[in-house]
Amino acid sequence: MGFNPQQMQFVVAVFCLRAMTKSTLDKKVEVYRKWGLSEEEIRLAFKKNPWCMMISEDKINGAMDYFVNKIGCQSSYVARRPGLTLYSLKKRLLPRGYIYQVLLSKGLIKKHEYLSSLFNSSENRFIKKFINPHKEQIPGLLELYKERLMDSRR
Repeated sequence: MGFNPQQMQFVVAVFCLRAMTKSTLDKKVEVYRKWGLSEEEIRLAFKKNPWCMMISEDKINGAMDYFVNKIGCQSSYVARRPGLTLYSLKKRLLPRGYIYQVLLSKGLIKKHEYLSSLFNSSENRFIKKFINPHKEQIPGLLELYKERLMDSRR
């Protein structure tokens, strides 16, 4: 599959493959296929982040639906960044996606600009990079974000 047996990613991939049955793996591959991904794109996603096959079919569908239908990404965008599927829809993707939509609607960022770092960055880095620079243009942005975070915990 193209893994270097000398690297930790190989161990993670073996663990992931051994942790599920072939039929479970096939079902997850089918879910990714349903979103228009080719065998090669699925293989590449697995190679980049084997954990993308360990999450549930519902979680895969939720993340793909969010990025494709709500954010407007191509499914291949997510395949090239499979770590995005690992985040909690309620606790990370929806609150940060809301901020993304606000910044986009105000013309403060371009569509899909910094999208990966917006979702991948730590909480402190996210606030520092995506909220603090826009506090003056959008008063209450931090409060809006915190409100979305609190709503996600209910």
